[in-house]
Amino acid sequence: MSLGFPIAYGTDSAVYPRGDNARQFAVMVREGTAPLAAIQSATIRAAELMGWEDRVGSVEPGKFADLIAVRENPLENVRSLEHVAFVKIDGRVVRNNLQ
Repeated sequence: MSLGFPIAYGTDSAVYPRGDNARQFAVMVREGTAPLAAIQSATIRAAELMGWEDRVGSVEPGKFADLIAVRENPLENVRSLEHVAFVKIDGRVVRNNLQ
């Protein structure tokens, strides 16, 4: 929540070129959103606002989820989300730069 209303992270707005949309996290934090709230806006809050929280938005058995990993704690440095080192989609690893 921000100022009493829910916010969902939207990556289809054409504000950033495809692949650069994670830059929105840093903008949200710079403008006063807590890092955890910014991350949740792209996960659980977006799922709630779409009415899909039973299918997506968190990592739980029976839910659809793509996973990423970054080298730094995004709660301490939200810009680390701009440098994804690991991606798993539909149970398949599609990027692994963690070695």
